[in-house]
Amino acid sequence: MENIMISLPDSLQVYVEEQLRLGNYKNASEYFILLMRQDQQRQTKQRLETMLIESIESGTAEPMTAQDWHEIRQAVREGVAQVQEK
Repeated sequence: MENIMISLPDSLQVYVEEQLRLGNYKNASEYFILLMRQDQQRQTKQRLETMLIESIESGTAEPMTAQDWHEIRQAVREGVAQVQEK
């Protein structure tokens, strides 16, 4: 694992230290890793919402087949696996 150094304004440093003092996180690394994972999830959700809107606006809907649903489930599983690997 590679180390990354970051500089924080005093107010954010105090906030992080408070979170650690309250026992919400074991250390600052755990806290920042959680924040980054939440950001990844937020961005993934945002991309999905954009795709859904584009789909809705793309034209006349056609009935979904069992194969369509199978392909969608597979694509979602692959997407989730990729996010979890990161």
